[in-house]
Amino acid sequence: MIIASLFFYLFAAITVAAAFMVISARNPVHSVLFLILAFFNSAGLFVLLGAEFVAMILVIVYVGAVAVLFLFVVMMLDIDFSELREGMLQYLPIGVTIGAILLIELFMVFGSWVIAPETAGFAASPTPPIDRITNTEAIGQLLYTKYVYLFQAAGMVLLIAMIGAIVLTLRHKEGVKRQVVADQVARTPAGVQLKDVKPGQGL
Repeated sequence: MIIASLFFYLFAAITVAAAFMVISARNPVHSVLFLILAFFNSAGLFVLLGAEFVAMILVIVYVGAVAVLFLFVVMMLDIDFSELREGMLQYLPIGVTIGAILLIELFMVFGSWVIAPETAGFAASPTPPIDRITNTEAIGQLLYTKYVYLFQAAGMVLLIAMIGAIVLTLRHKEGVKRQVVADQVARTPAGVQLKDVKPGQGL
C-alpha cells in the first residue's frame, strides 16, 4: 500500500504540474508536449485504480491521436501567436469576471456537497468483483448489453458529425482537374485513344 500511495502522489503531482505548464507555456508546441505528459500520468492513475482499459484508451486515443494531431496542426500551420495576443488585454476584464463567477459557483457546489450513505445502492449496474471478471470484460458486457442502443446512437452522431465537417470544409476550385468516377465508368471504348509514346518524349 505504501508503494501504491507513493506512485499515486508521484503521478498526481506530475499531472498537476504538467497541466499548469500547458496553460502557462509560451510555446504552443511545448504546451502540447506537456499535455501528452499529463495524459500519460493520468493513465498511470487509472492503472492504480484498477481501470486498465480506461488507461489504455487514454494513451491510445488521446496521446496517439488527439494530442499528436494537435501537435502536427500547430507545427504545420505556423500560427503567429504574438498577433493573437495583441488584443487580449481588451478582453481581460470580461475574462476575469467570468472566471470569478465560475470560481464562486465551484466554491458553492463543493461547499454544499454531501455524500449520502445510501448513494452506493442507487448504482444501476455495479462493477463485478475483480476476482470474477476483468475490468475490460465488465465494461464490454455493460456497454454492449444494457447500453448497446445508446452506444450505436453515439456512433451514428459521430459519423454524421464527421461527414458534416467534411462537407462543410470541402471546397471545389475552378480549373482544377478532379477524378470523376462516374464518368470513368461510363466511358466507352470508342472514346479511348491509344498513344504511342516514344522513350524520352511526352504526349
